[in-house]
Amino acid sequence: MIRLYDKESGAAVGTISDEQFHFLQEHLEIESPEDDDYYLNQSTLDMFEEEGIDAGLLTTLRTALGEREEMEIRWERS
Repeated sequence: MIRLYDKESGAAVGTISDEQFHFLQEHLEIESPEDDDYYLNQSTLDMFEEEGIDAGLLTTLRTALGEREEMEIRWERS
């Protein structure tokens, strides 16, 4: 399982499965092998929805983003 956090506040965003995390790895940019965060915005989530993202993962990410236009999430394997 992978735990997601709001990088700015440190607040827990949720826990996702390895399969859901694989989707993020396939669709988001990794800056380095040690990278443990991802940038998200509303447009990215809309694109994910068109590409068939898991509904639970989309809900988790949309809830975390809330009314903001963008955010960074940090992940760690639990």
